[in-house]
Amino acid sequence: MAEPNLHPIPHTTLSALVHRILTANGVSPADATIIANCLIQADLRGVDTHGSNRIPSYMARIRQGVLNPSATPTLTQITPVVASVDGRNAFGFVAAHRAMDHAIAIAREFGIGFVSVKHSNHFGMSAWLVQQAVDAGMLSLVFTNSSPALPAWGGREKLLGVSPIACGAPAGSAPPFILDMAPSVAARGKIYKALRRGEPIPEDWALDAAGNRTTDPARALEGVMLPIGGPKGSALAIMMDVFSGVLSGSAFAGGVTGPYDPSREADVGHFIVAIKPDLFVGLEEFKSRMDYLYQKVVGGERMQGVERIYYPGEIELEMKERRLKEGIPLAEAEIRALNAEAERVGVEGLIVKDH
Repeated sequence: MAEPNLHPIPHTTLSALVHRILTANGVSPADATIIANCLIQADLRGVDTHGSNRIPSYMARIRQGVLNPSATPTLTQITPVVASVDGRNAFGFVAAHRAMDHAIAIAREFGIGFVSVKHSNHFGMSAWLVQQAVDAGMLSLVFTNSSPALPAWGGREKLLGVSPIACGAPAGSAPPFILDMAPSVAARGKIYKALRRGEPIPEDWALDAAGNRTTDPARALEGVMLPIGGPKGSALAIMMDVFSGVLSGSAFAGGVTGPYDPSREADVGHFIVAIKPDLFVGLEEFKSRMDYLYQKVVGGERMQGVERIYYPGEIELEMKERRLKEGIPLAEAEIRALNAEAERVGVEGLIVKDH
């Protein structure tokens, strides 16, 4: 059951609300379906920082004229296996969905497809793109850059994005391999979530503006996030900038505008790869090998005090199954924020029943 201060909302109800708000703000019904699905998938997987609560910040960017709700990304084929998408300042979900869809089509014919995306926006949780490839029977790599939040190792200024590294592979009877991780100790969205809910953060997540560790989310947002593994996390963030920003022709080196900053266009870059799984071994052999890998990972000897070993993506899949049944837990402040957006454009909001 959801915590007492949280209200469980059926995923279909929440998805319908997000769709209504988007279309009332100028998004086409087809694009709204893509965006709503991506956001609700994040909520279902327990990645609440990248779910429906992002709607108010996205709508603020539309109202400020720095995100184009009706833009149609354009695609240019460069070589048989390489293409480029110009997001044209559309929602990142729409640009990235088209990029992955095209990468999959290329991979079906040639074995591998590379699509770079420029002039895009935040696309939420990377795992939904990995899942798009998995559903098509493909392996994938999904890179994106983001607004500055991390210092280069040894520095103290915001320069690098908390840019997720994501990849995945289908399997046979075992769960698919889905990795979606930030190069920081925690995703910055978790700090915004703590701020919304009035909760402290662990002291190893961020530094305040003076360079001191802090448990106050407001002070953390004034400072910098901390990278995982010191210089290793910093280097991974630079890698995301190389492949997503430098290579694509989009912003990089601290030039990306964050989704909570309505002052100018974001100019986010993405790099998307789809790979056919039977390039080197037969498809059934590949699936069998993936199943074997899963069993070896979860069936290994456990550390003292560890009850279960999880495969990457498995915790989120179990959370999804639970939330499909029990609903998506939203705090009252999050419900108020969504209902305020609904009221602003004259559509029906969420009606929360007392339990």
